[in-house]
Amino acid sequence: MIRVLLLDDQSLLRGGFRALLDAEDDIEVVAEAANGLEGLALARQYLPDIALVDIRMPVMDGIETTRQIAADPALAGVRVVILTNYGLDEYVFNALRSGAAGYLVKDIEPDDLLHSVRVAARGDALLAPSITRRLISRYLAQPTSTAVGTGLEELTNREREAVTLAAQGLSNNQIAECMVISPLTAKTHINRAMVKLQVRDRAQLVVVAYESGLVAPRSR
Repeated sequence: MIRVLLLDDQSLLRGGFRALLDAEDDIEVVAEAANGLEGLALARQYLPDIALVDIRMPVMDGIETTRQIAADPALAGVRVVILTNYGLDEYVFNALRSGAAGYLVKDIEPDDLLHSVRVAARGDALLAPSITRRLISRYLAQPTSTAVGTGLEELTNREREAVTLAAQGLSNNQIAECMVISPLTAKTHINRAMVKLQVRDRAQLVVVAYESGLVAPRSR
């Protein structure tokens, strides 16, 4: 059973999402909140698998809520998926910087939302190649002064190659095809790179890959 926490300040939207998710045999909404502070407390109480978090909320917004969830060792198993009206690059990038595992816009089709929840619960990042390209061109082309990059020297050549492909938004199957290896081996390369780079999921891996200089943004 996939346990979901809903964080949105609009009760009508929360009700709609709850009805959609609870109708599935393998998904259960365990709690809901109207602001980030309340949502953070509920996350610690219920330890959900997925937190669907709106960006603009009172008291504590979705970006700060995501940051605090990602920073809390007790919530290491909670994967945050941003669900918002704002499909702007700045919001996408800030959400991923803060530790979100994925980013969805609220006009998503119901079936796509259900699929996305299941994808996130499996541990996969919700990053379409189109979003990845936008992030690269708008923000990652101007690296910020961060201290990421620890562990780069420990990556093998094959792990570096796998990370490069993942940073382009490719799935494990696509990485395997490009590298002429099995999907399981591709997944192993990615998982080992995540451990060495000290990131919690593939979404963070993409950010680190570009910010560290491991992967260079292509000019448009």
